[in-house]
Amino acid sequence: MQNSDTPLMHWQDVPAAVGLLTRFPVKVDMAKAQARGAKAAWAYPIVGLKIAMVLIFVALIANWIGLIPPVTAILLLTVSTIVTGGMHEDGLADSADGLWGGWDKVRRLEIMKDSRTGAYGVLALILSVLLRWTCMTAVLQSDMWIGSLIAVAMFSRAAMVAMMTGLPNARDGGLSKSVGRPHPITAWLAIGVATFGATVALGLTAGTLLIMAVATTSLCAGIAHRKVGGQTGDILGATQQMTEITLLVTLATLVA
Repeated sequence: MQNSDTPLMHWQDVPAAVGLLTRFPVKVDMAKAQARGAKAAWAYPIVGLKIAMVLIFVALIANWIGLIPPVTAILLLTVSTIVTGGMHEDGLADSADGLWGGWDKVRRLEIMKDSRTGAYGVLALILSVLLRWTCMTAVLQSDMWIGSLIAVAMFSRAAMVAMMTGLPNARDGGLSKSVGRPHPITAWLAIGVATFGATVALGLTAGTLLIMAVATTSLCAGIAHRKVGGQTGDILGATQQMTEITLLVTLATLVA
């Protein structure tokens, strides 16, 4: 619950979110970060913006030295994975294995917790990389590529906050459980921050992306609720990946 004497937003929420979602070397006051818990989730889209800035910088260098868009696209995917430690990709693989490889909730959660990757997970990663690479290649050849990278990164992180808020934790432990469940106000703040950033970056196109992000997050939430009765850290990562894919496909279609 959101206490009346607890601020909705705090400047320390940003480094706490950066430390949680990336491998950036940031100094975090762990005591204060733990005290804030899920209240800091509104800053997840800000983390997306920081990641997008890194990708934009890399893309500008790639363009300057003359790399072709397909090579730049795979370079950006590589940098993105390094920056986040591949945690979202790991969540996608584990979710694919668990949600589709188990016959009941208990078994599905067991599979998701297993560090080994099965056939569903491997296929999910391959298809994810192929889709993102193909669509990013198309987007990089348009005049809206900078805004697109910003909007995708911010909306896909806001989707995680919406999922955390909308569904209960499916298991008693894990990363998602330790962070906590955000208050709906926190989720709306995250969505608002992402929408504002995307609108500044892309204009009215951000509205289309918002609709697609909501639809994708709702679909992921429906599947997770039906399969395991809630969300986990892996499902949050998978939601980020699925939203990113949907938005890149949407943008590639718009610029085609």
